[in-house]
Amino acid sequence: MFTDLRHRRPRRAGARRRMPAVAGAVVSALALVWCAASPGAAAGSPGQKIADALRRSPVYVDPSLDSAVGGAAQRQLAERIRGTHLPIRVVLVPLVEGDSWGGDPAQLAEVVHDRMGGDPSIIITLGEFHDDIAAREWPTGAHQAQQAAAAVFHQSDMEGAGTARRVERAIDIIAAGDGEKEYEKATADLNAPAPSGTSDEPGAARPSEHSKPSGSPVVRAVTLVAGPLLLLGAVGLLWRRRARVRDLATPFALPRSVFAAARRADEAELRDRAAAEVVRLGEEARAAQGDPQAVGRALDAYSAAGTVLDRARGVPDLAGVFALVAEGRAALGAEEAPLPLCFFHPLHGPAARVLPWRPLGRREELRVAACESCVRAIRSRRAPEVLTDRRGDRPVPYFEVDAAHSLWAATGYGSLLSGEPDDSLAARVQRGDFTRTLDAS
Repeated sequence: MFTDLRHRRPRRAGARRRMPAVAGAVVSALALVWCAASPGAAAGSPGQKIADALRRSPVYVDPSLDSAVGGAAQRQLAERIRGTHLPIRVVLVPLVEGDSWGGDPAQLAEVVHDRMGGDPSIIITLGEFHDDIAAREWPTGAHQAQQAAAAVFHQSDMEGAGTARRVERAIDIIAAGDGEKEYEKATADLNAPAPSGTSDEPGAARPSEHSKPSGSPVVRAVTLVAGPLLLLGAVGLLWRRRARVRDLATPFALPRSVFAAARRADEAELRDRAAAEVVRLGEEARAAQGDPQAVGRALDAYSAAGTVLDRARGVPDLAGVFALVAEGRAALGAEEAPLPLCFFHPLHGPAARVLPWRPLGRREELRVAACESCVRAIRSRRAPEVLTDRRGDRPVPYFEVDAAHSLWAATGYGSLLSGEPDDSLAARVQRGDFTRTLDAS
């Protein structure tokens, strides 16, 4: 299924993580016009200040990060860069939602590259994860810089290594031109089978029935009491931190409890829940008073979800109903381009972020939208829980089914769509892709 999809990219996150594409383009155009009319203002912009600093040294570190990457480390990085004779620049700036770059490392790199004149460049920045780095280069792919930074993210000896060492490793890989090779090596076992055993939590290992807890009785007692308290405290802090970016309060968002219940349901119960969500989407779309085009997209998704529900032959198709409902609710919601449902298992609910992933036995890399639990599994070199379909008489990950026989394998429940405005799950169902794949099976 991946042969003709290797260059596809999932839709980018909306208001939670990034400025919508159209709005971003308009704002960028207005900014360029304003800067042309106001040279003094442009000169004082954050991007211009970084560009000016990079003309003196190839390494720019925001003062707030001096404790992590001090003066000595900065000088060592600069010497390393000069030794490569490549146009590498390092820009280490904290990235948070609402900053000058929208919290997006790609946007930071684009702005700095533009302020430096648009010449061939490689810009290394902090990444989307707290211990990640990212790279962009112009022209794209000239030195495999993006793959080099992605490889460092997955290399086990770089866990806890610190930002300076991660950047050093990326520079070395870029200089060697081995980004793709190193990425393949670092991700070779990402899809290794999970340890055998069962658990109430998918993907988790269960101790042997004969195993005994270690430690003294006092330690075990303290652990039993303190553990849950610490967990509750951590959950509370995490909830407060993320409450403002969750879509639970969005009027048209699918509550996460819907997906939690769906994962526990058998096929008959799942069908009933899917039918209820389709009806609810139709009611919300007909009652909506917003943009007529957005309402039209929601109604298209409602119609497509009904088509899939009527002909659904199993859990993968019913999961597709939820994906279409989510697409329709997204059209009615505040976000213009939210992430789709989790690529690996859409009944995990909405994805939290996009990450690189290479299917087992394949050379090509995909960028897929995944939920937090699947992201953690991949980062821990464990196989994420995946939704299965059937190939003949045996279960296989749904994305391993021939795309000619599965709309969901072809689209990854939204992750593998092209991102064009007219390319949606609803549009594909309306043009007959779902019916065609059913007939081809």
